[in-house]
Amino acid sequence: MDQQTQTDAAVRQNRAPRAMESREKTMRPQAWINPEALPNPDNRPGWKHRWVRLSTMGVDDPKNISSKLREGYEPCRAEDYPELMLQAINEGRFKGGIEIGGLLLCRIPEEFLQQRMRHFDAQNKAQMESVDNAYLSENDRRMQKFSERSTKVTFGSRS
Repeated sequence: MDQQTQTDAAVRQNRAPRAMESREKTMRPQAWINPEALPNPDNRPGWKHRWVRLSTMGVDDPKNISSKLREGYEPCRAEDYPELMLQAINEGRFKGGIEIGGLLLCRIPEEFLQQRMRHFDAQNKAQMESVDNAYLSENDRRMQKFSERSTKVTFGSRS
């Protein structure tokens, strides 16, 4: 066989290394994603999650954590949240909990949050009524003060 036929045969056989044909070589590079400062746990029905401060700059904040515990929050256990297991606390008061940078992952039943919202809505309404009553108590009939707390939107003309 002459030199030309050997070269033609090599070209037809595609002598490129198998490693060059791998899928990884043809894949598009992944885009960089900004990491979250605090990871979100997977949703659990009936529960809401919140990161509660344990300390600031290495100084413990027992007043904050105790108020949240009295409010109904409870520390999340690392074994219940396998997606966050790497951040588990191995010592101290909240051993087995999930802590990142002085923040402890806690959860509270959704019905507690709804009750809390209703409480503060009622408190807000009472304060607004008190301010309105104090403001309007100084009303003079010669120069009426105006206080309206509702709005109305209409479309088109009424004939």
